[in-house]
Amino acid sequence: MLKYDVAVVGGGLAGLTAANFLAREGKKVVVLEKSNRLGGRGMTNDKNGVLMNLGAHALYLSGDAMTILTELGLSIPGGNASKSVQIYGILNNAVQIIPTDFSSIMSSSLLSWKSKFVLGKLMLKLMKLNIDSIPEVSLAEWANTEISDPMVRHIFYAICRLTTYTHASTLQLAKPVLRQVQRSLKDGVLYVDGGWGTIVEKLRQQAIASGVEVFTSKNVISIEHQENDQIIQCSNGTNFEVTECIVAAPPKEALKIIKGAEQTSLRLWNEQAIPVTASCIDLGLKKLPNPQHQFAIGLDQSLFFTNQSRAAKLSDDGTVVVSLAKYHDPLEDINVYTDKQQLESVMDMLHPGWRKEVVVQQFLPKLTVSYDFPHLKRKENPGPSIPEMKGLYIAGDWAGHEEVLADAAVASGKRAAQEILKASEMILVKEG
Repeated sequence: MLKYDVAVVGGGLAGLTAANFLAREGKKVVVLEKSNRLGGRGMTNDKNGVLMNLGAHALYLSGDAMTILTELGLSIPGGNASKSVQIYGILNNAVQIIPTDFSSIMSSSLLSWKSKFVLGKLMLKLMKLNIDSIPEVSLAEWANTEISDPMVRHIFYAICRLTTYTHASTLQLAKPVLRQVQRSLKDGVLYVDGGWGTIVEKLRQQAIASGVEVFTSKNVISIEHQENDQIIQCSNGTNFEVTECIVAAPPKEALKIIKGAEQTSLRLWNEQAIPVTASCIDLGLKKLPNPQHQFAIGLDQSLFFTNQSRAAKLSDDGTVVVSLAKYHDPLEDINVYTDKQQLESVMDMLHPGWRKEVVVQQFLPKLTVSYDFPHLKRKENPGPSIPEMKGLYIAGDWAGHEEVLADAAVASGKRAAQEILKASEMILVKEG
């Protein structure tokens, strides 16, 4: 039986973040990842020298993830994808300029003069909005109250889908979405050189340098909670005994592997979780057929296109890496075949002749974007501790409190680590 202070089950962003915070405070930590690669949905695929994330990924420059990575002393290379890029909108199967500044608002044919004024006023409001003053209402309720113009509301919803990768305005809590929109407008997003695998590798290297032991291909099949420790069993017969354990895995998986979890808060957290999914196409192109179209979002369709290579280095030979995504409404049925056709049609519209430029490609028919998000049906925020089982904690993008996406994953990892460190301090004070 191998003994550690803390085991982290799951080697994605949440798990690696937690491991780093614990190790730098002197904890003996082991990370157990069931896959043969770290990173989870933050991994990057190398396809003949072309680096592809699992769908488009952006790191919010003033978001929780970037703040925490900086706190850990990590510098993330890349470029601000929000700088000097014209945003196009797709409406009624036509491409239109979306006005985002004064000059484009004045020149846009998408909006009437009255609507241009309303949009300009909304953008200023979003920049200055006191997010903490937003009541606990749905995004749709907030938008219907605050935005009277239908076309401006279309644009607003498109921006919200883009910043949260979520198509659920009647379910989403307004406050977290508006915070994400504000961060996007104020500071922008980073496209990471080398893909998000760069972030994963930096976290891994720092964890190992701090004494963390990292194992891949370690499939945890059970975690048995005992009074003062946790017994972890892997499918290959390896057992671990630890004082604390952070399960940085999806809620269903956590519920399955933790013995007795059905009688804990974890059951509620799993029941209330609403996964967010998307169909994604990632392409490596010899060149971009229409260099004018670097970025586009659907106004009457829940989709977007981006050229990630405009801000990040994702190949050595100049191959252009672009991504398209169709966000799924969690309340509607999904047809991935139709999604693929729709995304390819959008590519035809934006970049006629793109097929002859393809070097590599990947289609992700139903990618889980996040295993949960802040929504009206949540009865309580998950974690970080499982209150009925001393020493057991959870982390992941579904364990965000008001954070979303990678911000939720990284913030929840830090939260779980801090809770363990706080408990250790209390024990020391009590014993002292």
